[in-house]
Amino acid sequence: MAKKEEKEQASIEDKLKALYELQQVDSKIDELRILAGELPQEVKDMNDEVEGLKTRLKNIENDIKECETQISDHRVRIENANASISRYKEQQNNVRNNREFDNLSKEIEYQELDIELSQKKIRNYTAQLEERQTDKTRTISEIEEKTVDLNQKKSELDSILAETKTETEALMLRSADLETHIDDRLLAAFKRIRKNAHNGLAVVKIERDSCGGCHSKIPAQRQLDIRQRKKIIVCEFCGRILVDSEMK
Repeated sequence: MAKKEEKEQASIEDKLKALYELQQVDSKIDELRILAGELPQEVKDMNDEVEGLKTRLKNIENDIKECETQISDHRVRIENANASISRYKEQQNNVRNNREFDNLSKEIEYQELDIELSQKKIRNYTAQLEERQTDKTRTISEIEEKTVDLNQKKSELDSILAETKTETEALMLRSADLETHIDDRLLAAFKRIRKNAHNGLAVVKIERDSCGGCHSKIPAQRQLDIRQRKKIIVCEFCGRILVDSEMK
């Protein structure tokens, strides 16, 4: 209860100073989070890209295996067809009539056509195989290059996180401490304004006779009231809390 009364009894100037310092601290935390926040997304995007390339490589390797299987199967088919042709020709030497001879001739012709078809398919699958092998080489090269870039970006992220961790933690502790010196209603208003402001600025200085947030012109009398630090004054246009340019 005593702490609550102490916060409420603090002078307007003290409240403004605490608010301004809190804004400075929170803005610095925002900067550190943005700095680290962009890299994780970059790392994620690059990792997704590498995983996509690995999936593509796996599909290419499956295509290569399929082409090799088809080529092998058709070579076996040709061997079997040639064996059948030899057998049919030998049988023609022992036929008893023209009908049997003609039937064997048709079987030989069928096997020869089957050989031609298999040879054509072998050529097609061979062309596909060469194309997919080229794709495989190119994809492996891409994976290697992207992985190098990914590892560098990960290293950069780890370094930044390590460098900013201590600073961020110290700033967060300072922010929490400053909040204890600001009455609840004013702190709630500060947080609401920060949340709605695109740049997270809830407390801004007057710069060149204008609001440091939305740059709207501030009347001279209002600037005088702000410099006196006797009441909380907000910008009529953007709702941010205004402090004079000498505030530290």
